Amino acid sequence: MPITRRFMLVGLGVAPIAACDTERSLDRLDGRAGFGDASEHNRLVHTGQRHYVIRLGERFAAEVPTTINFAFDSARLDGEARAILDRQAAWIRRFPEATFRVYGHTDLVGSPRYNYQLGMRRARAAVNYLISRGVNRSRLSAVVSHGETQPLIHTRDRERQNRRTVTEVSGFYQRHPTVMNGQYAEVIYREFVESATWERPATYR
Repeated sequence: MPITRRFMLVGLGVAPIAACDTERSLDRLDGRAGFGDASEHNRLVHTGQRHYVIRLGERFAAEVPTTINFAFDSARLDGEARAILDRQAAWIRRFPEATFRVYGHTDLVGSPRYNYQLGMRRARAAVNYLISRGVNRSRLSAVVSHGETQPLIHTRDRERQNRRTVTEVSGFYQRHPTVMNGQYAEVIYREFVESATWERPATYR
């Protein structure tokens, strides 16, 4: 009897964990950040890509604005947002091995459910624009809405800085030949040699 009871307790303990993982997986498919992010992180670590993803992400953030903003209760891209996305698209096209993720955010006005949907509309608007500028849809690995859960400025008022999408490097496109060969460093250092080439001043010629 004690042995049987022990197995029953173990079985009961496993069920909630399995259910929890299922819910998180469904959240991931529904466009929320969750279990899938941790799995992707582990994959990058075990394949040796994580270091290069971080380096490439730092370079992306240093060379291109990663954030666009929106008017209140809107997912429409204004001129400034389109100009930033043009720069993002040009940068992304230079690195065909990399994949990217777009996160949608809102301010804290409105219900969490509505803001989640609004954040998703904003992320999709940004993604669709990037696609229209020549970025392959398969390289945009996820469209995620954080809704109102990650404000930059904690206020219940209308706050433009909170109404945004953020584009980030998420990994490497596994079917690209460079990635298949494991030459991740090439992605990071491409063009570094050319950009560092010293052009001799006219006085030394």
